[in-house]
Amino acid sequence: MTERELLKIFSSNIRLYRTRLRWSQAELAEKVNISINFLSDIETGKKWASPITIVKFADVFSIKAYELLKPPDILPENCYNIIEKFAEDMHSAVEHIRIKFLENEKLK
Repeated sequence: MTERELLKIFSSNIRLYRTRLRWSQAELAEKVNISINFLSDIETGKKWASPITIVKFADVFSIKAYELLKPPDILPENCYNIIEKFAEDMHSAVEHIRIKFLENEKLK
């Protein structure tokens, strides 16, 4: 693997983790204490982050630093959107059942 390929993986992973958390570049840049322009350069593969900044990214994402250098999962990106939607639907269904249960308990 070349340095260029590794940089592409790193930049893609930063963008992937940020978008999964639904953070803007401004939000992530603030959390990691870097400029938005520098974050943009990282996400587009123009610049590397320092080792300290890589550790900060990992801490903010609650992952190990090496995970930012791993090729992404083989699952397609939209799979995460489907899983997230399913989780939201399940939460709504459970909440609906909970409300109905409480209503039935009041009638007893």
